[in-house]
Amino acid sequence: MGIYDREYYRREGPSFLDSFHLRGQVCKWLIVLNVVIYAVQLLTRVPFGPPNFVLWWTPGPFTDALILDTQKVLDGQVWRLVTYAFLHDPGVGFAPGYFYLHILFNMWFLWMFGGDIEEMYGPREFLAFYLTSAVVAALAYMAAGLLTGHRFCLGASGAVTAVMVLCALHYPQRTILLFFVLPVPLWFAVVFQVLQDSVLFVHQAVGDQSLKTRIAVSAHLGGAAFAFTYYKLHWRLLRSFSWFGEWKAQRARPRLRVFREDERRPSEAVTTSAPSPAAPNDIDEQLEAKLDAVLEKVARSGQASLTDSERQILMRASEIYKKRRS
Repeated sequence: MGIYDREYYRREGPSFLDSFHLRGQVCKWLIVLNVVIYAVQLLTRVPFGPPNFVLWWTPGPFTDALILDTQKVLDGQVWRLVTYAFLHDPGVGFAPGYFYLHILFNMWFLWMFGGDIEEMYGPREFLAFYLTSAVVAALAYMAAGLLTGHRFCLGASGAVTAVMVLCALHYPQRTILLFFVLPVPLWFAVVFQVLQDSVLFVHQAVGDQSLKTRIAVSAHLGGAAFAFTYYKLHWRLLRSFSWFGEWKAQRARPRLRVFREDERRPSEAVTTSAPSPAAPNDIDEQLEAKLDAVLEKVARSGQASLTDSERQILMRASEIYKKRRS
């Protein structure tokens, strides 16, 4: 037997390719879902212009039904707080052909940083964090709309910013290429983005058109703030909702009988002598009385306190009740 065949030398766990395949499953599904929805957006957008000449595109009914429209959310269409995060710019209006960069960059950053966060927190907690970040970013955008006057928003950048900030808090010294050229630590890139978004938001809030942008920077800032709070307060979203499962479990438990001290029977032990010949009803009544005493002792002191004779009473009663059912 060679050394590579020995048990203590064999490598355990998935291979490198298997690790790549298993890593970031939720991230992969989120990316696939975003791409599929984006394809539907492109297919359902409506051309506008003279016959045989498309002057520009309008979003179409699919995008209109899912986009974050603050007024419609206030009217009760709350699903838009989540669905907008799966939409991206379908190239409407007079925008030239770089609209696809919106989804390209969002999905690229989600893949770069989301896999590590998913591996650290687990798939379900990561998904809860991502979706909650999208909702918080939407609420931040709606609140900022009172100052900026903006009403419509779409894109995953609010949730993706939250994932990026959380990753930077865990791995601040990881190096990335800023503007694809300059190597900087991740914390610096995150701080740079947050400061840039803050400056743009201030200009939007005061109505300054010198730095006009279509970017929903308030959603970015909302996602960043949520990720920072999530990290500092050590939140776990699934754990915070576990009280509901515990409440259901408590409701499903059988209720115990409570005996007062003065209601206890004077004898701790239960006699198991064979009953004298009597009618079947008398035998049942005697067994039930003994069984009640045994169950009272279990409720008072636990099952470990029973004697062998008392355990036999439980077994005998169980057999009788089984026969009655059959």
